[in-house]
Amino acid sequence: MVKLAILLTRRKGMTHQEFLDYRRDVHAPLLLSIPETKQYVRKFVVSTPVPASIYPAPVYDAMVEAWFDNVEDMTSFFQSDNFVNIVDPDHVNFLDVSAAVRLVTEETVLI
Repeated sequence: MVKLAILLTRRKGMTHQEFLDYRRDVHAPLLLSIPETKQYVRKFVVSTPVPASIYPAPVYDAMVEAWFDNVEDMTSFFQSDNFVNIVDPDHVNFLDVSAAVRLVTEETVLI
């Protein structure tokens, strides 16, 4: 299984709360509406920063983790017509797309 981790920054002019609301109320339903999500995505998690006084303020507004059976399924998902034409165009409405950091990984569980 492979995991794609993406660090996200909200688009300029948008508050952090507006970003969270848009992602939850508009973008997530859009993502879940395409059949390829059920076909290819095994797990999808969105994490958002919480205050932690001994750590510096977060640089990113959220982290997305998406699990796929293999790299080929991940590629098929992101290249599907529905993702390309329905989901991906929505990203500019709430993300600074140029600032996204992506990392394709395999996990090694230690504990």
